[in-house]
Amino acid sequence: MKPGLSLRVSQHLALTPQLQQSIRLLQLSTLELSQEVEQMLDDNPFLERNLEDAPREEFGLPQADTPVAEDDHAGDDALYGGAAAGTGSTAADGAGDAADGPAGTDAGADAPDWEGDGTVDFSPDDSEWGGDAPARSRSDEDDGQADATELARSGESLTDFLHRQALSLRLSQLDMAALRFLIESLNDDGYLDEPLESLALSLAGDTDPEQLEELVHRFTVALRLLQSLEPTGVGARGLAECLALQLRALADAEEGDADVLQTALRICEQPLEMLAKRDVRRLTPLCGAGSEDRTRAAMALIARLEPRPGRRFVEVERNVIVPDVIVKKTGRGAQQNFSVQLNPDVMPRLRVHDVYAGALRGNRGGEGHQAMQQRLQEARWFIKNIQQRFDTILRVSRAIVDRQRNFFVHGELAMRPLVLRDIADELGLHESTISRVTTAKYMATPQGTYELKYFFGSGLGTETGGNASSTAVRALIKQFVSAESPAKPLSDSQIAEMLKEQGIECARRTVAKYREALRIAPANLRKAL
Repeated sequence: MKPGLSLRVSQHLALTPQLQQSIRLLQLSTLELSQEVEQMLDDNPFLERNLEDAPREEFGLPQADTPVAEDDHAGDDALYGGAAAGTGSTAADGAGDAADGPAGTDAGADAPDWEGDGTVDFSPDDSEWGGDAPARSRSDEDDGQADATELARSGESLTDFLHRQALSLRLSQLDMAALRFLIESLNDDGYLDEPLESLALSLAGDTDPEQLEELVHRFTVALRLLQSLEPTGVGARGLAECLALQLRALADAEEGDADVLQTALRICEQPLEMLAKRDVRRLTPLCGAGSEDRTRAAMALIARLEPRPGRRFVEVERNVIVPDVIVKKTGRGAQQNFSVQLNPDVMPRLRVHDVYAGALRGNRGGEGHQAMQQRLQEARWFIKNIQQRFDTILRVSRAIVDRQRNFFVHGELAMRPLVLRDIADELGLHESTISRVTTAKYMATPQGTYELKYFFGSGLGTETGGNASSTAVRALIKQFVSAESPAKPLSDSQIAEMLKEQGIECARRTVAKYREALRIAPANLRKAL
């Protein structure tokens, strides 16, 4: 084979470190972005948080919705914080292709190479980002207002409540220790999941069988004491026992009809599947109720009991959703409109450390100058990429509000079908970019707070040839169920027929799928007793 030279033209996409960081920041949630900012503040000495109230330089937020000419792709590079090397692809397409992982993509080295531009002079991008966001501090006016998470954690736990009751019991040291051990073995709902034998074996190990039997006996006595404490039903080893404990407490207090209470106790002795299915015909003879009316009364009594005694003591970690975008109603009547703005509370206020940048500028020839210059450029790109992240969120949010204006006026029944491609084509972005923007980002609206993905939904055909949003159909199903007769609940077939009368073609299986998504029970379980 003869050696030879050949010329071949090809194109490929290479993602710069700046573009990789921009794509990654775009898909982060508010909490994840806050953690990323804190990590960058710790790692990069040239980046600092600006807590002053000085006005910031605007980074083009008002121009975020300015249409971009088809032949002007320079704005695409700015939108994602870096240009992709190669030809025939914009940065927006690069963001989408990066998610798909094309064969020709160069993801860069493990350690990003933040190549500087050779200058350490101050750049316009060195000004702070997010200056409109007020510093989060507790003022004198807020001293009387507790944080939601602090309020959730301020309540007494179930174990503390039970330990406090146990102090009033006059028990021996061993019995008190056994009671305390059982209290600590309860789950959050107040149930004792493990058998007494397993608890005794885990505590005593492989000891003498007589000692193990003695320990089980002490646990049995302690369990009876535990089940006598408040809340009623605590210490139960299953749902049936929990309900029976509460019914016996009502019987001891002589509350309610004694016959109904006895029937309810017998129902708890039967398989709970029959109670869940409300099988009155089978339960009546099994419980010796005498009549179906008494069985229904007993089932109604059971329905009023608490299946989870420890529910009100559970320490709930309240995840308060902080919206990224705020939609406000402006004007009235025909002049009604909606303004879309970023939430200043989620916008980090960052800037380049002027002292360190000035020191680096005065030490151009020093050792390690190139490495420090790269860290300075990294800080600048980080500020710019965060700005572009919020710019993109704002653009997408405004496009969603324009498309779903009827929802903001009339509610979810007026939701229109919308897919990612509609917004992507309108803004000149890739669908994967829209997917990143709408994931874990929230919008506060006059109708409530929703994830941006909530406004997207497939369409169902109508008799007029149009489309109805699946979100609107689910809202319509919820409306039908809320207005149904408790004695004759609507079946899935009946709901499908009612939707057809509204001009919406929806199969019974689709109705069942939407009903299950709304957590609505089937018709036989919704039927009143």
